Amino acid sequence: MRTGRVLSAAVIQVPIKRVLMLFCAPLLALGMSACASTSSSNAYKGENHAVAQTIINLQTEATAGEAKKICKNLLSSAVTARLNSAPGGCTHALKSQLAQVDTPELTVQEVQPHGATNASAQVKSTYAGKSKLSTLMLVKENGAWKISKLG
Repeated sequence: MRTGRVLSAAVIQVPIKRVLMLFCAPLLALGMSACASTSSSNAYKGENHAVAQTIINLQTEATAGEAKKICKNLLSSAVTARLNSAPGGCTHALKSQLAQVDTPELTVQEVQPHGATNASAQVKSTYAGKSKLSTLMLVKENGAWKISKLG
């Protein structure tokens, strides 16, 4: 897995496989931690609890190798559509990434609502003694919080 890469909002022609790698690898690196550490959503109430629970569910499903469930239940429709445009679709793209990601520790540090249908979560991942803070963006679709981007 490459580290240190940042997705940009600039319009650049990039092959779909590279886009998948840039999106999926960091997202799944955050999610692959249930074996190493258990994060709890109990510290949060209401919608913040639901947001934190989505991240914990990502962690659980990624550890179990449940790419299909991640695509169907945890990723936003926009992310799923983008991944489905690749050969093999969302499930295939995630399965490939799940097989390549090592297991860091994961902790939801903070949840911030942004109106009724958007939220962000500050997530700390630790691997080999090194910590990194990342922000996951979530959107509420059909009553459920879904991960919409890492950034």
